[in-house]
Amino acid sequence: MKQADRKWPWLTARPIAHRGYHDMNKSIWENTASAFQRAIEADYAIECDLQIAADGVPVVFHDDDLERLCGLPGDVRSKTSRELGQLAVGGTADRVPSLPDLLKQVNGRVPIVLEFKGREGDDDGFADAVVECLENYEGPVALMSFDHHVLRDLKACDPPCPIGLTADGTRPESFFTHEEAMQLGLDFISYCVHHLPNGFIAGQRAQGVPVITWTVRDSAAVALTRNHADQMTFEGFDPDALTD
Repeated sequence: MKQADRKWPWLTARPIAHRGYHDMNKSIWENTASAFQRAIEADYAIECDLQIAADGVPVVFHDDDLERLCGLPGDVRSKTSRELGQLAVGGTADRVPSLPDLLKQVNGRVPIVLEFKGREGDDDGFADAVVECLENYEGPVALMSFDHHVLRDLKACDPPCPIGLTADGTRPESFFTHEEAMQLGLDFISYCVHHLPNGFIAGQRAQGVPVITWTVRDSAAVALTRNHADQMTFEGFDPDALTD
């Protein structure tokens, strides 16, 4: 994969395990300590999702509701981080981790890419809470979101780490919206692999903006990443076992 000229070389140095290095939720579930530990042991970067709990503590969880992952009704944001930390994920021994839990576990051993799952009108303090958690963390971390209001909040916080746009789309109107977001002064892009190649991404890479893809699950998506981006966010296979 062609490496862009950039300030954050660790961002694309190794494949990024989507929601941790889980096994497609068979026995090691997404966004859990077990998935993070497996990624650390394989030396893969970790991508994971953030929600904000009712007590203002960021937690590592993808969905808005608890049904798919915890088998319970209810909004993840209606629970405190302590309450969520008692809920089993997928019926396993893993519990919903907080962001401080994740940072303590990883402890700088591999990069972390944190995706904010924003909600317009319900994200007051979300960016500040995450940046506060990162204040004394010394490992490599990147922050990203689909949500432009979250990206604006993050830029206002001015954290000492890269901030990126998560995006998809193949139509000119999508590219126009993405260009607007990049005017915030973002550092990288995470783009849907199945929407490559396109002019927006080609133009950003020509300017030295690093691009990672999501979510790579097969050889065709690996090839698209190699040809049109700088690194992949993967799941369901071992990138180090690939042969050219």
